[in-house]
Amino acid sequence: MITSSNAPSDAHRQTLPTRDSLYAPTRALERFSDDEVATLITLRRALHQNPELSNHEHATADRLVAALQGIGVTNIQRVAGTGIVARIAGNDASAPLVALRGDIDALPIEERTGLSFASQVPGVMHACGHDVHASWMIGAAMDLLREPAAGDVLLILQPAEEIGAGARAILESGLLDSVAAIFGGHVDRRFLVGEVIAEAGPLAASADSFTIELRGRGAHGARPHEADDPVVAAAAVIMALQTIVSRRLDPSRPAVCTVGSIHSGVAANVIPETATMKGTLRAMDAPTRARLATELTRIVTSVALAHGVQSAVTIEHGTPPIVNPLREAAWARQAAVAVLGDAAVVPFGITNMGGEDFAFYLERMPGCFLRFGARSPDEAQTAAHSPGFDVAEGAIFVGAVVLASCARTASQALSTL
Repeated sequence: MITSSNAPSDAHRQTLPTRDSLYAPTRALERFSDDEVATLITLRRALHQNPELSNHEHATADRLVAALQGIGVTNIQRVAGTGIVARIAGNDASAPLVALRGDIDALPIEERTGLSFASQVPGVMHACGHDVHASWMIGAAMDLLREPAAGDVLLILQPAEEIGAGARAILESGLLDSVAAIFGGHVDRRFLVGEVIAEAGPLAASADSFTIELRGRGAHGARPHEADDPVVAAAAVIMALQTIVSRRLDPSRPAVCTVGSIHSGVAANVIPETATMKGTLRAMDAPTRARLATELTRIVTSVALAHGVQSAVTIEHGTPPIVNPLREAAWARQAAVAVLGDAAVVPFGITNMGGEDFAFYLERMPGCFLRFGARSPDEAQTAAHSPGFDVAEGAIFVGAVVLASCARTASQALSTL
């Protein structure tokens, strides 16, 4: 860890953690001045205190544009409503273009962290670390301005990741059409600050949703023989769906089929006419993803028929799985080692069934998605998307220097191909 006796000079910033109190690798922190450390932590806390939901990140975007302008970035475009794409000049404008992405939206969760800079917006909080992702993108810009890549680098500050819409909107702008490689990352409190996951293969699952509607025949609860009961049929459907993963899929292929919502009826003594269920399907590869949808539809149709009710299944395709390619993952690992050393890169060792819309970028261009440790040793492993979620602020500086290094490493490699 790095230590310093220099305190921020600004009176407001004196309430921030000092450099020596941040849990972060020395090699990451030493790339930033005391003023830059204070600037990035101040930014992160302002974003955390003023969270905005997907596609409503107007003040967030304004704040991030100001932050970019404040460090000397002038080539900035507002896209996709509340998105930002900034261009950092490299040493050779004709070299291949590389992109870095950070997401900026918050979640509809009431914060219960007790932080002095906790959300001031009722029912909204940064419970997934996107405030840190946005801040480390500004840090990456600082690092790239000091040590440019071979070619230009696009910095993408993306809205609406939590609803799976932001990446597609950015892609539709056309600003990424010439990008040769893209890199991004996510905080992960299962790992310590300074630990980086940069590896090839599956890193996040596809995230599809489904709605099942059953329609039967209502009757008095005392005379069930006069009904075609959709509640009983729904119970049978839910139990039968559990056999998709356990009996219809290859056990070596991770998958999830979860019913998260069921609604039917309004009275204890009335058999209703309808029952509606909603849930999610997750897979780590395209064939398994397709098989989940096929099997779900088949089971619902068959079980409904057996119970004498009608059925309808709607499947909404969300984000595809993230599968990091070998070449770009190798560049990301090389980049992390270059700025943090060999010991910083650790194996993931986890099957992550969460979704991430960075996958849409990887459908269009090569790249790599990383995970960054976000916990100090004395902190518990608080779950993402929970009211108590927080990120150790040293992660800002690790994400910044590693992603900037990814841009330099990939840009140099692409320039020699």
